Amino acid sequence: MPGQTKRRIAVTGRDGQVARAVHAALVRDGHDVITLSRPIVDLQNSASVRDAILATRPDLVINAAAYTAVDKAEDEPELAHSINADGAEAVSAAAAEIGAPIIHFSTDYVFDGSATQPYDETAPTAPLGVYGRTKRDGEQQVAAANARHVILRTAWVCSPTGNNFVKTMLRLAAECPALRVVDDQYGSPTFADTLADVVVHLIPRVLNPAADPATFGMFHATSAGDTTWCQFARRIMEGAAERGAPSVPVEAISTAEFPTKARRPRYSVLATTKLQSVHGVALPQWEVGLDACLDALIGRVVTKPVT
Repeated sequence: MPGQTKRRIAVTGRDGQVARAVHAALVRDGHDVITLSRPIVDLQNSASVRDAILATRPDLVINAAAYTAVDKAEDEPELAHSINADGAEAVSAAAAEIGAPIIHFSTDYVFDGSATQPYDETAPTAPLGVYGRTKRDGEQQVAAANARHVILRTAWVCSPTGNNFVKTMLRLAAECPALRVVDDQYGSPTFADTLADVVVHLIPRVLNPAADPATFGMFHATSAGDTTWCQFARRIMEGAAERGAPSVPVEAISTAEFPTKARRPRYSVLATTKLQSVHGVALPQWEVGLDACLDALIGRVVTKPVT
């Protein structure tokens, strides 16, 4: 919503995909953005979080910081919990102390993947691993600490920056003759720039003193449509080829053929109808976000001259 009233907004995190995209979108929209990140602000140190938020007194706090190393979390459960749960609670509580709402990001990994249709916001959570459990605990602690919260569950996040599936596939395509990718896990690839657009749209709504209570709560924010990791990889390879970059065949394999320390949900497609009905936000198809991401990473589609 370009041209809206300038606000002072604090964003936790600095180098993460979502934090970078949100920060850039807020700056473009003319807001005064305060970055709360290490070494000054450490989510493992609740006092540093509180001190920073009370000192800067933002109108809104966006918690985009998280421990996201899914497999490593199995070996570092205390660290993951201190950031994803207790740290998130500290951010939410400090925001509440100065009367500011919070927008907090969570994940599809709070579900066990046993569903056969998209999960809505009321579906029971049953995370399979440490990462999902700590993010589920974070949701609960953020909500309890600040009544004016918006929690956005998202999934399969990618962007032109940071470490993500798109960049990994492009790198491997330049190194390997073929790729083998899991084809029995389903989700919705979602792009950080799209999530940043959602945040910009939400700002005047969550800062409205007369906001309806329905403005706040849990929402699912993922791209429209779903796919498997293998089909996602194949679409990346198609897009790479169209842009003149290396592209290789992608072989479908099962989860059992690609074991990981942390279990992944087999099906983690999220229903986004609540976000659309309450806030009027409909995210684009995941292929649209992928094309924009590939344009940023490689360049636009190479068009052949007409003969």
